[in-house]
Amino acid sequence: MKQIFLFFIIALELFGTVVKSPVIGINEDATEVTIEVEKIDVGVSGFIVHEIAKGHKTILKNALVKSYDKDSKIAKVEISDYNALSSSALPDGKWEVKVGDMAVLAFGYTRGILIAPNEDIYYKITKSSKLQWVHPDIFATVLSFNGHPTPLRSDFTQMSVDSSVGLVFIFLDKKVYTLDAKSFKILAITDANVEQKEVNLPFYTRVPEIDANWWGEGSDELEEYGPYYYELIVKANPKDEALYEIVKSGGEKLEDLLEEFDFEGKKDDRKKTFGLF
Repeated sequence: MKQIFLFFIIALELFGTVVKSPVIGINEDATEVTIEVEKIDVGVSGFIVHEIAKGHKTILKNALVKSYDKDSKIAKVEISDYNALSSSALPDGKWEVKVGDMAVLAFGYTRGILIAPNEDIYYKITKSSKLQWVHPDIFATVLSFNGHPTPLRSDFTQMSVDSSVGLVFIFLDKKVYTLDAKSFKILAITDANVEQKEVNLPFYTRVPEIDANWWGEGSDELEEYGPYYYELIVKANPKDEALYEIVKSGGEKLEDLLEEFDFEGKKDDRKKTFGLF
């Protein structure tokens, strides 16, 4: 078993360090900043820390790495309103991001949640790592509170904020997808050669039943494990060519998801493979 998950363990170890780098540039409409960093993956999330006064700092914006140039070591980081700690009892400052503010990325990457189809796979994977695993029972209670037997992207975001979970791992067809919990961008795809003998829906959890809303998105029971989680991942990663190749080989159940991809060369590939266009 140690050999089966060796590469998975190595991949996890790459995500254990918080990345801090000062802002060196801001675009005109203050929606993007640039930082210089030795290495960072596109899709890594975090926040911008602003110094109000000497010895006093506040989290000012959410941050998401949009691009990285390995030659110049420059990353472009999209920023948006930070509302994780919003409260009417707290003062609403009018501070703006400035050059010299600190980008804090990969925060919470020491804590993760694994979405697995059954108990056997869940424990085989989680016991192979020293990552701080947040049990899916906690996520199931979040879903029950929100009335979502079928988990939505927004539920994963809430889980990330409420429990300081930085990474989501999803097991699909002998692979583990490592995702940033907020952006859902793929950080790694790792082989996990273990057989899937049974499926618990919506995922392995000891919670016997997840409460459902009367209506609305997420209120229906999840009917199929694989296609649904592939769909969540594909919609967040439409330009990922490696994911495209995996989905393309996934048979009829995944064929419709190929239309979600959008990258140069995809149309010609579809024509060659399926005789389309």
